[in-house]
Amino acid sequence: MENISVAFQLIVAISVLIIWIIRYDKIVVEFKHYGYSDLLRNFVGVAKTSTSTLLILGLWYNEITIYASLSMAFFMLCAQLSHIKVKNPFIKFVPSLIFLIMSLFIASFNCGLI
Repeated sequence: MENISVAFQLIVAISVLIIWIIRYDKIVVEFKHYGYSDLLRNFVGVAKTSTSTLLILGLWYNEITIYASLSMAFFMLCAQLSHIKVKNPFIKFVPSLIFLIMSLFIASFNCGLI
């Protein structure tokens, strides 16, 4: 289970960093589609990239992993609600849903629940 949790930490963290840094132009379009402000988009970007960094640091400093994974789960839940708000097709829900599940797994493992 530990190997799965570590793999999930890396997958979620690196994926979110790639999305928010390399594919930022798509994020701009997405946030406009949701009707969110540039200020909110920038806040979410800083928060998600910081949380991703904390997930990676959690590989060495285990005590921060639960906070980082629960924070990421919160952001992914918000993403799900945003998809519902604009009535996106289910396929658009899938990436953030997978990251939500992975983040909850990481948190559960680090709490000793699984």
